[in-house]
Amino acid sequence: MKLAAARFATILVVLCLALTSPFAAAQLQTGSAIWEKDIQKFEAADEANPPKPGAILFIGSSSIEHWKDVANDFPNKRVLNRGFGGSRIVDSTYYAGRIVAPYKPSMIVFYAGDNDIADGHTAQQVFDDYVAFVARVRKDLPKTPIAYISIKPSPSRVALLPVMTEANAKIRAYAVAHPHLLYIDVASKMLDASGQPRAELFVEDRLHMNRAGYDLWRGTIAPFLP
Repeated sequence: MKLAAARFATILVVLCLALTSPFAAAQLQTGSAIWEKDIQKFEAADEANPPKPGAILFIGSSSIEHWKDVANDFPNKRVLNRGFGGSRIVDSTYYAGRIVAPYKPSMIVFYAGDNDIADGHTAQQVFDDYVAFVARVRKDLPKTPIAYISIKPSPSRVALLPVMTEANAKIRAYAVAHPHLLYIDVASKMLDASGQPRAELFVEDRLHMNRAGYDLWRGTIAPFLP
């Protein structure tokens, strides 16, 4: 019993010490540190070929990461892709000081929230995390436009559509009410006449988009870019 009590006390001490460290607390709260290798790859690329300030920064989860030819899709713009697949909103917030602020972008185009909801987050949680991302970016870039791409409806996550729709509505209302925030509605264009995700826009996993899906995104996003 004494040994068990001693072990329990040790665990409590370790947890208390961890929570007093902002970095450790962030790890416990978000798990964002799992993306450290991805972020280091971005930093290595930046060191080898430093991006000029003023690019349009695309950031977020796999829908951004998989958009390998995003720069070619906007040939008259200077575009930088810093998506890392599987990430959630909090992950971009966590690393904003390293993969957002240093670029001094002319605009941030942000897609995340899809994985959050798949992980069981509510619409309110997704909205709160979006607001936290905006607040974090504003510390370094107070007037840089942030364009949020609505959470896309996909065939593999059709059961989550009600939560996605609610989260999109909350974010849209917030963006409309605040300066330098934009909401880009791709979601409604990715639904068929019966309100179901358009299967022809997706690859075999029914989650990630094919060229047709990205063509739809390109046409919808282009008018918003500076």
